Amino acid sequence: MRLADPSAYLPASELVDAINVALLLGQPLLLTGEPGSGKTHLAGHLAWSLGLGELLKFETKSDSTAHALFYRYDSLRRFEASSRGEAGDPARFLTWTALGRAILATLAPEQRACFLDDDKAPPRRSVVLIDEIDKAPRDFPNDVLNELEHLYFRIPELDDVVVRADDAYRPIVIITSNSERDLPEPFLRRCVFHHVAFPDEESVRRIALSHLGAHVRGLDPLLDQAISLFTVLRSDAAGLSRPPGLAEFLNWLVVLGHGDPDEAMSARKLRVTIGVLVKTAADVDRANVVVGTWLAGQGA
Repeated sequence: MRLADPSAYLPASELVDAINVALLLGQPLLLTGEPGSGKTHLAGHLAWSLGLGELLKFETKSDSTAHALFYRYDSLRRFEASSRGEAGDPARFLTWTALGRAILATLAPEQRACFLDDDKAPPRRSVVLIDEIDKAPRDFPNDVLNELEHLYFRIPELDDVVVRADDAYRPIVIITSNSERDLPEPFLRRCVFHHVAFPDEESVRRIALSHLGAHVRGLDPLLDQAISLFTVLRSDAAGLSRPPGLAEFLNWLVVLGHGDPDEAMSARKLRVTIGVLVKTAADVDRANVVVGTWLAGQGA
């Protein structure tokens, strides 16, 4: 089941407004919100809705460096080639990553040829996702300040050549953060900020229908009950260390809808499927208690 279909994503009106502001200013859009609130999927939806092709994604790691946002250089392969007398053009040891690919895509084919000789496409705009930037080392956001603002990068391995985007095809940059670490003020000043609130029950229903379609249509009682229990499990009273997010909920609905509809919300089915929603032993124990109380309230 493909739950990340960009055409099925339903952005809230406030999020659409934030996107439009970021596009007007030509600034990155920084999205915060709890895991599972749909931050990451927004970028794919934006690329799809604007007809800008493949989403270019950079998955931030705890050891990410500034240049990795643009390219990776295989120094080991270069050394091995050099030792065989085959070093040649150092550009062939570069692998372009998300923002580097997006900047190169803005250039005319003849300008791009010295970096990508197999890309003859006309200049184009791209959507770039820098996912979970708060996972990066503390200096990472500051190290890419100017590059993000002016959309250029420098390649020391190629005699310090500078590659700069054509502003007419300026890449659209979406940055997500789970707020595990505060981001530096200079970085924040260069972004449009928006906090993605978790959707209310009616929005969750619309999202489920949009993503799952035929899997849940005609199962209104099941969907209503599933949303009710999902909301209870997410409440502070449930005491879960990691409340379930939308992705878990949609997967859970798929499982609940498989088999006898009359058994979908039975005590046994809920006990068997609780691991789709919660991810630690302690949370499973708490969730089972919550489910029991909820079932009692339903007269089950």
